[in-house]
Amino acid sequence: MLSCAEASGDLYAGALTRALKALDPGIDVSGLGGSHFAAAGGRLIADYGGIAVTGLTEAIAKIPQSIATLRRLIRAAKAQPPDALVVIDSPDFNFRLAPAVKRLGVPVVYYISPQIWAWRKGRVKTIRNFADRMLVIFPFEEAIYREHGVPVEFVGHPLVDLVKVTADRDRFLDARGLSPSAPTVALLPGSRANEVARMFPDLAKAAVRVRQQVPGAQFLVARAPHLDDELFAAARGLPATAVVEGDTDTVLASSDAAITASGTATVQTALHGTPMVIVYRVSPITYQLGRRLVSVDAIGMVNLIAGRKIVPELIQDEFTPESAAREAVSMLTDRARAARVRDELARVRAKLGGPGASRRAAEAVLKVAQQRMTTS
Repeated sequence: MLSCAEASGDLYAGALTRALKALDPGIDVSGLGGSHFAAAGGRLIADYGGIAVTGLTEAIAKIPQSIATLRRLIRAAKAQPPDALVVIDSPDFNFRLAPAVKRLGVPVVYYISPQIWAWRKGRVKTIRNFADRMLVIFPFEEAIYREHGVPVEFVGHPLVDLVKVTADRDRFLDARGLSPSAPTVALLPGSRANEVARMFPDLAKAAVRVRQQVPGAQFLVARAPHLDDELFAAARGLPATAVVEGDTDTVLASSDAAITASGTATVQTALHGTPMVIVYRVSPITYQLGRRLVSVDAIGMVNLIAGRKIVPELIQDEFTPESAAREAVSMLTDRARAARVRDELARVRAKLGGPGASRRAAEAVLKVAQQRMTTS
């Protein structure tokens, strides 16, 4: 059984499921996921779409549906106990599912750690109570879990294998009525509806300001699948702008700079070596509550991996159309700065491990499952 509760987790769930089926074609994988998980051959017990949200206060509205989904998964596990449960990130949901399934005698593999090194460090003790194996995707995470007595393995970052460009820059831009020779900025507003609603209008305003300062600048909006058209209404009046659904890698590979929401997208942007500006915004209450729990100076994944701020972060009130445009214009016009950022991003890529992360994770999962089958 597998559980992921948001878009990037679904991407990794799909890759893991493909790797599991390649190693054992007869395996049955079911659980909570989305389109990537299902396309890879996973059997959906529930779709994560109804419970995916960011923010502390924003999650309150999702509680009834989350509880219903949780109960459905637990009923499925009781009816047909799996040989292993794999939970992917999403601690708010998986911290409730994993102990319940563990009590059925099912071993638990936690794949892709919550950001315990950034905030709420005490969660490592909770994980220790139910996780039989921790599979981490950043090398610095391994020491944290080992120090707390959690069996852990660094498998590398699955995005290294998942980067897929569908066309070269010239063909991709030309097909969308844009100029291959014009400065191009990628806009990545996030994968959840509440993220896009909170950030995209200001990203669109930032695009207007970039174009005023960099004549001929054009924009590619990376749209996550299954989001409502109205969330991207602000793009309709923008000149030289194309909204592209489900092809973020080619958007990034075809861009000279990016303004991206914090999260997995920053790692994806780093893999393409695209200079970026990180932005993020949550509700004021969520921000005030969350800032008391955060124990790091940066929230952008690439900055955390680098150990310092190698790209700018504009968080909460610092994120305005003016500030985002200013940083994006600098990335487009200051060649020395852009080159330094690309060099730093190359060092970040080197820390993500080599190809084969999903296969290594699948091998570890099968080992745990086979140990249960041997002892049961």
